Amino acid sequence: MLNYNGELLQENEVLLSANNRAFKYGDGLFETIKTTKTKVVFWEDHYFRLMASMRMLRMKIPMSFTLEFLEQEILKTVATQNDASFYRVRLTVFRKDGGFYTPETNEIDFLIECFPLNYQTKNTYIVDVYKDFYNYSGLLSTVKTTNRMLNTLASIFAKENDLDNCVLINENKGVVEVANGNIFILIDKTVKTPALTEGCIKGIIRKKVIEIIKKNPEYTIEETSISPFEIQKADEVFITNAIIGIQPVTQYKKKNFNTIFSEKIAQSLRLLEITSS
Repeated sequence: MLNYNGELLQENEVLLSANNRAFKYGDGLFETIKTTKTKVVFWEDHYFRLMASMRMLRMKIPMSFTLEFLEQEILKTVATQNDASFYRVRLTVFRKDGGFYTPETNEIDFLIECFPLNYQTKNTYIVDVYKDFYNYSGLLSTVKTTNRMLNTLASIFAKENDLDNCVLINENKGVVEVANGNIFILIDKTVKTPALTEGCIKGIIRKKVIEIIKKNPEYTIEETSISPFEIQKADEVFITNAIIGIQPVTQYKKKNFNTIFSEKIAQSLRLLEITSS
């Protein structure tokens, strides 16, 4: 079942009009969240990112949109699903119908979708650069809006070329992220990830991985600009998002990578998922 503005409905009962602004203008944003039947993983981080994004997009945040309210609405939706170890939840917020580019109101509607999560980390994972279009740097690119055409085209390119994912680059030819997550590279004892100023999504797992690495005195973490050529020089590469956690990359162009460090970070992340409140 789906949760539309707090009401649980069957999928065929949720009727969005032809004037839906997320459909017409991409005037919406979303959070993709991992949950169990009783816990929303890293919920505070997701919630505060959502609030910051809504403010940036000039959406009116309802007084009812508290941390506790949305958590309850998510778990209420998850409770309608068959038993599974984990679930993939998508919380979409979009401006109410009306207007052309200029909306008639800044008030919002929300939709919560839930699916059993059965992602398995892949032993072989091949990526390459997507060069047809740029992911432009700038603050708006860090927000998860419902306008994801670049990610869609990059994913089609990956499928057509027998790749598992594509690296997106910005107008300066710098690495931004991959089609569905953030990217990290390990060179010797230094871990690098694109800075937010490069245009990457302000990923929740990106943040958690940075925190994990900062606690390890053996390694240093740098949020910086990265050239696609640096990926080939790396000892390891891995990608992150809220659903897959950490997925090691095993091949980029003709370069093959180890996965030892990636797997250690993945173990630390899994522990953090369990122990975090």
